[in-house]
Amino acid sequence: MDLRNIFNQSNTTIIDVREPFEFVSGHAAGAINIPLGSIHLKVNDIMEMGTPIVVYCRSGMRSANAMGFLKGQGVQDVFNGGSLDEVLLYQRKAA
Repeated sequence: MDLRNIFNQSNTTIIDVREPFEFVSGHAAGAINIPLGSIHLKVNDIMEMGTPIVVYCRSGMRSANAMGFLKGQGVQDVFNGGSLDEVLLYQRKAA
């Protein structure tokens, strides 16, 4: 499934894995902030969230790490959205 289709789903959960100071400077609509360094503490909460799940960061590196970790923990339907700019672009196209 491509990201454009994922953002068109009403049940998509968007997780910003940047640090809180980055999140408050701007983030995707509807995103929740779970920094990469604490994502291991939130695995059970993330498993209870709606799927699909899109993770993103500043450049796509931290979100790639988050996606790999979450998949390794058994989280289904998690996707790397890349950077904040990419996610904002997908959101605009989905609107």
